Amino acid sequence: MGMPALSLADHHLGHADKSPGNRVFEMRTYYTHPGKLSALNKRFREHTNAIFVKHGMTLVGYWIPEGSEDTLVYILAYPSKEAREAAWKAFGQDPDWKKAFAESRQDGPLVKKVDSQFLSATDYSPIQ
Repeated sequence: MGMPALSLADHHLGHADKSPGNRVFEMRTYYTHPGKLSALNKRFREHTNAIFVKHGMTLVGYWIPEGSEDTLVYILAYPSKEAREAAWKAFGQDPDWKKAFAESRQDGPLVKKVDSQFLSATDYSPIQ
């Protein structure tokens, strides 16, 4: 049963961007203002994810902690820390992002706090 899950994970992540031991993973946790989680999810679903991919970020996964009404956790992967820095710089300057960000904040800001943590894959992790 473990092997099909690995194959499925590899399929979704793609073998082309798999550089064992070199990739950098970033876990980001967004804490929203009350009642804004659905708007944040909509922004990711309809805009942010495509812009991330456009700038070379690999989408690993998105989660809402059980029982949470204001938290989104997601993980992105990059070929290196340098690639991460370049991707976020380009993302922040992207006109599509600026437009989506401004439109999503018409009824007030969505996110009140962001935590970011870098993760290194172990040598036995199915995702490298």
